[in-house]
Amino acid sequence: MVSRRIFALCCGAAVGVVLTWQALANAKNLVEMPIKPPVPALRLEDLNGRLHDIARYRGKVVVVNFWATWCAPCRRELPSLQRAWSKLKPHGVELFAVSMGDRKEKVTQFLKRYPADIPILLDEGSSLRGSWQLQGMPTTYVVTPGGLIHFGAIGEREWDDPAILDQILSLVAPAEDIPRPR
Repeated sequence: MVSRRIFALCCGAAVGVVLTWQALANAKNLVEMPIKPPVPALRLEDLNGRLHDIARYRGKVVVVNFWATWCAPCRRELPSLQRAWSKLKPHGVELFAVSMGDRKEKVTQFLKRYPADIPILLDEGSSLRGSWQLQGMPTTYVVTPGGLIHFGAIGEREWDDPAILDQILSLVAPAEDIPRPR
């Protein structure tokens, strides 16, 4: 009897995780997290060897996009991510594209075919997969200035869509002199 209850609880939890994952994957916009977990650790080098620690960006909105060179949806969304970055940067939003599982040389070659000046961080060993609960590529999280994951997305998005930009900018303290992008 106890084992049936445990089995039922495990099945219920699994269904909840699957439904949350499906909501993140099927939405056009970003999905607001029902429970806003603290951001996991992230300490990675960029292509120039500069170390980035997400803890140092506390007080800012941070968009963290996980991608891979082999991922077709990642390639498709990169141009819109680049356009979004140019619109978000003046508002003090940080954006990092974390390459998962690819060596620096492969990422550098990839960027020759798909140019972008978004800060690219390298996780050659995919060490963040578990702590960031990555279920698919691309996966993106938007972190509040207080260090909580507020929005998430699994799968490609049109990052420069005004609705998505508004969602991200809703987390930024309003600045009187910078108009919101449209």
